[in-house]
Amino acid sequence: MLFMFIHEFENLAFSVSCIWFEMGSLRAILKHPDDLYPLVKLKLAARNAEKQIPPEPHWGFCYTMLHKVSRSFGLVIQQLDTDLRDAICIFYLVLRALDTVEDDTSIATEVKVPILISFHRLIYDLEWHFSCGTKEYKVLMDQFQHVSTAFLELGPSYKEAIEDITMRMGAGMAKFICKEVETIDDYDEYCHYVAGLVGLGLSKLFHASGKEDLAPDDLSNSMGLFLQKTNIIRDYLEDINEIPKSRMFWPRHIWSKYVNKLEELKYEENSVEAVQCLNDMVTNALMHVEDCLKFMSALRDPAIFRFCAVPQIMAIGTLSLCYNNIEVFRGVVKMRRGLTAKIIVRTNTMSDVYGAFYDFSRMLKFKVDDNDPNAGKTKDSLETILKICRDSGTLTERKSYIIESTSQYDATMIVVLFIILAILVAYISAKSAF
Repeated sequence: MLFMFIHEFENLAFSVSCIWFEMGSLRAILKHPDDLYPLVKLKLAARNAEKQIPPEPHWGFCYTMLHKVSRSFGLVIQQLDTDLRDAICIFYLVLRALDTVEDDTSIATEVKVPILISFHRLIYDLEWHFSCGTKEYKVLMDQFQHVSTAFLELGPSYKEAIEDITMRMGAGMAKFICKEVETIDDYDEYCHYVAGLVGLGLSKLFHASGKEDLAPDDLSNSMGLFLQKTNIIRDYLEDINEIPKSRMFWPRHIWSKYVNKLEELKYEENSVEAVQCLNDMVTNALMHVEDCLKFMSALRDPAIFRFCAVPQIMAIGTLSLCYNNIEVFRGVVKMRRGLTAKIIVRTNTMSDVYGAFYDFSRMLKFKVDDNDPNAGKTKDSLETILKICRDSGTLTERKSYIIESTSQYDATMIVVLFIILAILVAYISAKSAF
């Protein structure tokens, strides 16, 4: 028992030290001390996930890459049952690879389009790889044969679903290589190809596992569109500054109401128009929330539910930060690590989802300026979301995500809290194990 206690203490102390020496996290914890426990718990979960990487070289590569290209997503995948976990891991990596080809603006169109169209066949080729992308994405593409090897070991129904979605997504991406996003219909169509199909594919994988009924396509599609539109909004500056050339997916139908050229939104003299355009984009994304809540409320398996719910909560939280925020056009707007950790740790039931969507929607509604051209439409969308959450009857026991702590903690107090928490969690873990 003493050995277990020491081991758990060392694990927790390591996690605490990692957070402590990240000054950005330290400043955030001083302001939000209740972030501390979720951060430590998430750090331990990440370490445990790394220990569970399979020993086979191809599976080891796949799970290692999964955690590198999406750390938080990898953690949520890790708690799924083995066969479904493997299928979703490969599904994610295949689509990440496909997306890497699409995103690399240095690849000539005549080279890129055939790869996108034939990608669903290339995943069967144990010899195929293609050098593109940067950093961990380049590693994924250079050693893609490991992903193909693992893919071929999946069950037939899983392989069929992954191949089908990859084929449809590749064709859609190829279509938009040579096509601008002009109308709202174009915008929805592009988001369907790159994300809505992910929702459809995941629904097929859930159904193939025997754990869920097959969800309606429109609800599955909205799950993907809500996430994709959030990413498109948040990533404006990164995408517009892409080298050697930008690739943008904000629809002309929206941005042309405010500026003559999309890149003009990043110029300081257009700040008012930029924020109004941003709010228009956020309002468009909110139209998918009702479908997302319907989709999640129908899920039965707890692990699948968490897998779906965490990204959706992070999306509504991100939109609440982006709305009416000129910083979208100046730098990176994202949730602090502690809040992300809270979402991952706290999201277990549909009541948690209603509570989170209620909190973030209220936060967003508070930011609506009555002088904004879309203020009425935005408020109507938010009121629909708030009503759904209120009508669920589950809000009374929720833990709020947006109430700020008024306590003042100095550095010494934080150190004391670290030590007490480490000892307490280590003791509880050792006692439970004993």
